[in-house]
Amino acid sequence: MDKKLKIVLSGGGTGGHIFPAIAIADEIRKRFPEAEFLFIGANGKMEMEKVPQAGYKIEGIDIAGIDRGNLLSNLGLPFKILKSLSKSKRIIKNFAPDFAVGTGGFASGPALYEASKMGIPIFIQEQNAHAGVTNKILSKKAKAVFTAYPKVEGFPAEKIKFLGNPIRENIVSGMQETAQAKEKMGLNKDKLTILSVGGSLGSRTLNNAWKENLENLKEKGYQLIWQTGKLDYNELSSSLQLPASIHLKEFIKDMELAYSAADIIVSRAGAIAISELAVAQKPVLLVPFPFAAEDHQTKNAMNLVEKNAARMVKDSEMQEKFWNTLSEICENESVRKEMSDNLKYFAKPNAAKEIVDEIFKVIK
Repeated sequence: MDKKLKIVLSGGGTGGHIFPAIAIADEIRKRFPEAEFLFIGANGKMEMEKVPQAGYKIEGIDIAGIDRGNLLSNLGLPFKILKSLSKSKRIIKNFAPDFAVGTGGFASGPALYEASKMGIPIFIQEQNAHAGVTNKILSKKAKAVFTAYPKVEGFPAEKIKFLGNPIRENIVSGMQETAQAKEKMGLNKDKLTILSVGGSLGSRTLNNAWKENLENLKEKGYQLIWQTGKLDYNELSSSLQLPASIHLKEFIKDMELAYSAADIIVSRAGAIAISELAVAQKPVLLVPFPFAAEDHQTKNAMNLVEKNAARMVKDSEMQEKFWNTLSEICENESVRKEMSDNLKYFAKPNAAKEIVDEIFKVIK
């Protein structure tokens, strides 16, 4: 390209919206080091911290979602929307981008809506199996909608490009042979190893399930890498008498090593987690977080279950079904192999590259 490229990106509220936007920006910057980037985020949300940490400029707008728990607090929402539309329009007009990419979250609505009104090509990246409200509305104006699942209700079918979610580069390039990874983590390479991950804050549901099944784990001799998260770590580490085969961790920094060491993974069903699990290709038991917006984690999990690429236990059924479902996976090598093979369908290790390829096919 002769002139310097300018790109607006918007997405936030959660890491699941922010990190794909950063990954897309990183891929464009690799190809066009001189390109200028501007993120638009929601004031007070985590993107205002995470985006500058990744080396990009961000401007904040005052926008929030509907508070279903306190309907009175929504009285000021129309004014916030008008104010955020006005500021987004000003930011975009001043910056004059060549195109805009939205990855969901409150801020991407006003930002991409205003960009589309100005005739700027817009692109949507939807992480979940169920389209978010913002992305559903914007998809009508979008040049393409990039998804992590082949069918996503609420999007025009002809605009969907099933290319996956951009994930961390170290997950793609850092996977190792299982026995070697076990040794690096100080584990017994001959024991079946379960990795339990509940997100950065952890999952109380998963933590309670492991507490209740400690005797079962000891009896079977399984190894467990148990990521507790911040909230429960101190209480669990001080109150439990754990055998050497159970490794308690507040947070796991080297996820690629933990994925590599695992024979089986137990996880929540967030969009990015599932995309990483698909690339890791280890048999997985999913326990969707039931309070995610529009129950999207259950919909994510069901896409894998329907392809026999995962098993699922609902949060409400953990006491009756968790150990039996896990045992079925642990005790049957052919089940594990079939699940691993079927996960390949969802594995999109080059998502960021392929999304950027598609964008430039449109705007060249």
